[in-house]
Amino acid sequence: MSLRIYGNRLLKTLPGENTRPTSARVREALFNIWQGTITGCRWLDLCAGSGAMGAEALCREASVVIGIEQSSLACAIIQENWQRVANPNQKFQLLRGNVTQQLKKLSGQKFDKIYFDPPYASGLYEPVLQAIAQYQLLDSPGEIAVEHRHQDWTPLTIPNWEICRQKSYGNTALTFYQEQGIGNE
Repeated sequence: MSLRIYGNRLLKTLPGENTRPTSARVREALFNIWQGTITGCRWLDLCAGSGAMGAEALCREASVVIGIEQSSLACAIIQENWQRVANPNQKFQLLRGNVTQQLKKLSGQKFDKIYFDPPYASGLYEPVLQAIAQYQLLDSPGEIAVEHRHQDWTPLTIPNWEICRQKSYGNTALTFYQEQGIGNE
């Protein structure tokens, strides 16, 4: 299978629904919301799946993209996709394994944009957001976008963070978190 991203670039994906790539509509909406803030940013792609979100960030000139994905088959495809779209001035890294365990390895690093799209029924939302907060991975005034099912979502309370916006796209929704007191950009 394949999908198209920014600049009409074609990416490979795994067959079937194992990685459930973020729809083109949601990808476009997210990058429109974050328009003007991607160039030069440090991007973290959690539960990277097909790697499409990190590839989009690379195409839009993010300086650093780090992804975490559990599936070794998906990691091979992500690596290939990111190598295809990255330019020599960009850095990217892919960590394979459990997302909450891999986040600890990133302690001390800061990210401007974090995209988190776990399997919806995985139970990962709260532990991953708590780990991001614990390891202080979100730089100020950065944002986290959490993809989830629109109808099943109960917003999480994370100390020192606030929800700065919520958007729905059919059955899919995005909830954006940022440090308290930053306000919308």
